[in-house]
Amino acid sequence: MHESQNLNALVEEHLNGARADDHGRSARLVVHDGALRQSVIALTSGSALDEHVTPPAASLQVLRGKVRVTTVDGSDHLLAAGELWEVPKERHGLLAVEDSVVLLTAVTATA
Repeated sequence: MHESQNLNALVEEHLNGARADDHGRSARLVVHDGALRQSVIALTSGSALDEHVTPPAASLQVLRGKVRVTTVDGSDHLLAAGELWEVPKERHGLLAVEDSVVLLTAVTATA
């Protein structure tokens, strides 16, 4: 039997962890099933994840706060709590506009 995850508790835990971290970040893989990965990522205001490559498929759901997704072509996308967004298939970064927590869902391999 699989355990359920309480997202509200994870938001609080990782936001507190990010606030205590020198780099303003806290993350945990919460679902790992074959190629499927879901991670909770907390960032304090002004903290960022540098540009990185995109897995074959991914989405980002903002659980709390506001984040800006930056892409190599210079287009930015501002996302707020409650928004779900398909991550572009190009290098991108993530900047917390305010203390934020996101749920990243990724498929790391194609079938």
